Amino acid sequence: MTEVRTENEQVKVFYDGACPLCRAEISHYQKMDAAGNIAFIDVTGPEFEAREGLSQDQALARFHATGPDGQLLSGARAFVEVWKGLPGWRLLAQAAVVPGILWGMERAYDSFLRLRPLMVRAFVALRPGAALQNARGKAGQGRDV
Repeated sequence: MTEVRTENEQVKVFYDGACPLCRAEISHYQKMDAAGNIAFIDVTGPEFEAREGLSQDQALARFHATGPDGQLLSGARAFVEVWKGLPGWRLLAQAAVVPGILWGMERAYDSFLRLRPLMVRAFVALRPGAALQNARGKAGQGRDV
């Protein structure tokens, strides 16, 4: 049975709700968090207030989470903390304790951040229904489809 954490013990995830790729990932995590051990906070929404040593600009630039102890984490360390509470992801979180793995995960995340704008555009263009939505948008703007 999964242990349910109190609100003070919850892992808090700070994510960019204006990013379609980020929203898709968070939606996946939310579905997996049946026990409600993770609080998901959209840093572009009204529920976000600069707190816990995290400004909105910092939160938008990099993935952040607080652990159950309230410690602010970012990058790969933040992902590992989230994965600890998600079925199917715990093994990956456990692998992060192997020397060098977390370092490699952090390098991979830094590479992703540099490519994120391109990946978001590709994600939006390739998702189901995107071509139809784009055609409707262009038709509504008086452009040839």
